[in-house]
Parts: sequence; structure tokens; C-alpha cells
Amino acid sequence: MTDRPILEVDDVSVSFGPVEVLSELSLSIPEGKVIAVVGPNGSGKTTLIRTVVGDVRPDVGVGSVTYQGPSVPRPIGYLPQDATFRSGFTAEETLAFYGSFVDGAEPTELLERVGLEDAADRRVEALSGGMRQLLAVAQATVGDPPLVVLDEPASGLDPMMSTHVFETVAAMAERGATVLVSSHEIDLVEEYADDVAVIASGEIVERGSPRALRQQADAPTLREALMTLSDSSRRVTVVGET
Repeated sequence: MTDRPILEVDDVSVSFGPVEVLSELSLSIPEGKVIAVVGPNGSGKTTLIRTVVGDVRPDVGVGSVTYQGPSVPRPIGYLPQDATFRSGFTAEETLAFYGSFVDGAEPTELLERVGLEDAADRRVEALSGGMRQLLAVAQATVGDPPLVVLDEPASGLDPMMSTHVFETVAAMAERGATVLVSSHEIDLVEEYADDVAVIASGEIVERGSPRALRQQADAPTLREALMTLSDSSRRVTVVGET
């Protein structure tokens, strides 16, 4: 893994009508790591994710989003919060459908990566909520994109399934992908993320590894560190380790 950025968000502002959701936000995403975006509801996490993948455009004339990774057919894989699938398809058929648009790993391999190989022939509507979420994660990796962006991939899942999702995320990075993930699962972020960006009111207010953020706040856990740091200034802080 290197610190070379695969994507740069530079001074991006995003407004919906009179409401500014992102305010001159900058975020460098280093290659080959798991980068977690955390923050309270309404802080701008999903808008940032959607801006990174191109679903939302920055305000005219303000900032830029620049992908700097390999030139491949599918540079960015994306899992939105509200991922849906066509009914009547099996899990394997679903991935084969998406895979028909781009070269990459076979559906059977993708299912194995997320632990759904035994559900390959099960129709999507017969999958549990956790299994559908894992299928959605697998869909985001169709074509082996260098950057995988996941918006709340563990939302609504039980603790065991949430852990499995984050184990899958970590495995993506081990295979060489970069993963940008938003999440409220702070304990899992602490365990599996290499780097954490804290967003509040549309700005990145803290940035560092889980260990560095704990050290900065003199806190035993990342959760407690974030509670302490939430009272700090809104100035961006990039924290190193000692």
C-alpha cells in the first residue's frame, strides 16, 4: 500500500437549493487503504459519497473531484444505501448480469469473496436482508474496480453480519482495492479502517488513523475519541502517530 491518492476531492461545495450541504470540502483518498467517513446524521456523508461517484455534481465553478487511478472500464464500484435488484434473478444471475457490461472476476468468485457461494442459486427475493447486502457489496466489485465506494454497507444488519461485511471490506483492500466507506458502526471502523475522516456540517473536521485519533483525544476507544473531538474546533486536523 502507498499514500499515492487514487482520488482527490478539492474544495468541493454542494448545495441543494439554498442549503449548502458540503462546504469547500477536501479529501485525499490514498491508494490501497480502507478509508472510513464518519459523522452524525445530516453531516453530509451520503452527499460526499454521491459526489465522489458522480451522482451529485459540485456547485458550478467550485472545486473538483479527480480520479487518479488506473484507466480501466469500471474505475469506481458503488454501493448506495438503497441498493435494489431485479426480482426473479438468482444471486449468481444478478452478478452475471452486471458482469456482462464489464470484464472481471466470475460471479462464482465474487460470491465466494462475500461468503454467498452456497446461495448462488437462490433468488434475490428469497435472500435475507444480510445476504442481500452482501450481494450488493459483491455487485460493487464487479469488474474489479480500483476504487470501491460503499455507503453504510452495514446499515440495518445484526452485529455478526455487520462484522462479516467489514471483514469483506478489509479483504478488498488486501487484494489491492481502495475502499471508501461511510458508516455509523464506529467499533468496526476502529477495527478495520486504516484512516478515518470525520465530517460535520459539510466539512472534514478531523482526519487520521483510529490509533492517532485515540491518541489525540487521550481516549481508550475511537468512539470515545470522537465524542471528545466533536467539541474541538472545526479546523481540519490531520493527525500523525507517535
